[in-house]
Amino acid sequence: MVEAGAQLSSFSTRLKTDVQLIGQSAAMVGLRQEIDRVARSDAKVLITGESGVGKEIVARSIHLRGPRASDAFSPVNCAGIPETLLESELFGHVKGSFTGAYRDKPGKLESAHMGTAFLDEIGEMTLRMQGLLLRFLETGEFQKVGADGAAGHVDVRVIAATNRDLGGMIGQGTFRKDLFYRLNVLHLNVPPLRERPDDIPALVEHFRAQFARNNRLPIARVSPAAMKALTDYSWPGNVRELENVLERMIVTAQGTVIDVEHLSWEITAQDSISLRPKRERRRTVTDDLYKRMLEQRESFWTTVYPRFIEREITRANVRDVVRRGLEEAHGNYKVVSRLFNMESRDYKRFLNFLRKHDLQIPFKEYR
Repeated sequence: MVEAGAQLSSFSTRLKTDVQLIGQSAAMVGLRQEIDRVARSDAKVLITGESGVGKEIVARSIHLRGPRASDAFSPVNCAGIPETLLESELFGHVKGSFTGAYRDKPGKLESAHMGTAFLDEIGEMTLRMQGLLLRFLETGEFQKVGADGAAGHVDVRVIAATNRDLGGMIGQGTFRKDLFYRLNVLHLNVPPLRERPDDIPALVEHFRAQFARNNRLPIARVSPAAMKALTDYSWPGNVRELENVLERMIVTAQGTVIDVEHLSWEITAQDSISLRPKRERRRTVTDDLYKRMLEQRESFWTTVYPRFIEREITRANVRDVVRRGLEEAHGNYKVVSRLFNMESRDYKRFLNFLRKHDLQIPFKEYR
């Protein structure tokens, strides 16, 4: 038992060094102080912020600085799982409850007993799932899919996160007010990267060192000109986009220095208008995506779709692209699909993609 405890302690210590919030801007210093205060309690936490800002890192930091650090941290992406599977993922299921349920399986909430459950993208939950989660938060009891009654009671700290406006969703009837009040006991907001550009050089250096080491490549530094371009860029995909960009450059760059020539088109396009306000620079991402489809005849599926799936661009960026298409097509989605260089058979796929990710724009105002 002593040896197991020592291994657990070592693992926990290693995790604490791995989970880092990089940056010394006033916003990041304040966020770290808030995390330290929040971690001392056992109250529920709601973390808000744009996609890619590092909400899971904040949640892990809260867990690892609190009294539950030696127990499980169980993350669940509520947006990436259909409702029926999400219920099983959270609460578990019993053998034979559905096709493929060959054995009893514990859910993430049960597995996180005495630890922390992190519910990411909580705003994507259906109203039915919201009701099931609310009942659990009120009683601590969970019922497995296919079970006749409650399977037991667990002690779990719940941290939730979202990039959506839950207040607006409550007004639209798509998010439960009572669940919001249950989750929003303590609230942390993670600022977007464009609001803390002073942190970009430290993040660039962190990822440069990490990827150069992991790939055994001799990239020693980033040139001052390249660093300026990276700092001036608005980063609509936030830290996640910065991480992906650095990894690509490290793997593909020749020599030992990353220079302006190694930067992607999104960043170099921004660099030429670096004196404009940041909001204008952010819109330019949409302009460039739209231009690539209409002028360079690239497909939506190769230009916009992968960047959205990888969270390098936001819902707002994709909606802006669709809005531009609707303006050009006078509100006709079929014409938009042709403008975006899709095959005719991809029309339904395009509409289903927009519906699934809440990206549809009402077309009537463009007719």
